[in-house]
Amino acid sequence: MHPKNIAIQDFSYELPEDRIAKYPMAQRDESRLLINKEDRLTEDIYFHLDQHLPSDALLVFNNTRVVEARLHFKKYTGSIIELFCLEPADTYADITTAMLQKQRVLWKCLVGGAKKWKEESLVLPITVDGTTITLKATKQEKFPDSFLILFEWTDAALSFAEILHHAGVIPLPPYLNRTAEEKDKETYQTIYAKHDGSVAAPTAGLHFTDRLFKKLAAKNIHTGFVTLHVGAGTFKPVKSNTLEQHEMHTEFIEVAELFIQQLIQHLAGTIIPVGTTSLRTIESLYWLGVKVILQPAIMPADLQLYQWDAYELPHNNINATTALQALLQWMQAHNMPQLITKTQIIIAPGYSLKIASAIITNFHQPQSTLLLLIAAFNSNWKKMYAYALAKGFRFLSYGDGCLIWKHKI
Repeated sequence: MHPKNIAIQDFSYELPEDRIAKYPMAQRDESRLLINKEDRLTEDIYFHLDQHLPSDALLVFNNTRVVEARLHFKKYTGSIIELFCLEPADTYADITTAMLQKQRVLWKCLVGGAKKWKEESLVLPITVDGTTITLKATKQEKFPDSFLILFEWTDAALSFAEILHHAGVIPLPPYLNRTAEEKDKETYQTIYAKHDGSVAAPTAGLHFTDRLFKKLAAKNIHTGFVTLHVGAGTFKPVKSNTLEQHEMHTEFIEVAELFIQQLIQHLAGTIIPVGTTSLRTIESLYWLGVKVILQPAIMPADLQLYQWDAYELPHNNINATTALQALLQWMQAHNMPQLITKTQIIIAPGYSLKIASAIITNFHQPQSTLLLLIAAFNSNWKKMYAYALAKGFRFLSYGDGCLIWKHKI
């Protein structure tokens, strides 16, 4: 069955409010881990993850960094206007380029209290190292569900990423139903976060600590890093009856040539993405390779993935090695040590996994595209989630997680 015909109501379950973890565990790697292998469920904690993985496995992490994307401006009337920075304007090549802009930048934003904001510019004073600077926001254009905002600031030495760090608030997921606290700046960030650009954390990675990485390395378990900047669309609910009417969110990915070579070296073994974003990235690499095989003359500006590409591109005789090697050769031909592009692919039941052997991930919301992705891995997700609820596992971003092995065909 084509995923377009999937009924989202089949991917629902009852999630009581008190099962949503409002705060993380005091020790990250002591979060509980549910293991689903060959439909046998067992339990452990993340600190013992090395005991459940084969040596020479490759764990793939998303090293994006969550930015303080919520900005609160006060009007002269006293009312608050919140600007939630979603993604840069299309004029920038990628998120990193936009984040490094100085003095001015264009950004797509959600506007809380938009009806109260007429045409005047909003001004926010910011104190940086004892000096007060001014951040100004001006509406440029209205989109169906967002606005294009021009941000300008008075300190020419500061990048937009630095402005957000000093002026913004961490954008906690809406289902936590609480305001962000100072400690969220640390706890809602992986310890290996590197590249500014996400408005949501790759939460499966929140459980990893330095001492856990040492244990993994001691067992000769390898680590690789990709960058997928998580957008607010990751929380976008599926409101249509079937997937055909749902528009999947698009996200930026950045992958180094050296990582693709590392991926190729491990294809015959075990490759485990940590989180749905890491999975989406490595599976996207396969389909990008298919595209360059089908369209050898495609230019870098045109190479990206759309929602149904994984189900509609002809690929019968193209294995993962062939696709990734083709992508590498295409990058080298275009002198691209780093691949930067966008992916919109949706992974749902009916999808055939090309690279991943298992996934480490949190428990996801009912009727979400993230839950559909889990169902593509293992059709018995309902049994697993029912077990987790019955056994007191903590759900969603700050909750516990699971190691799910791919169903053998």
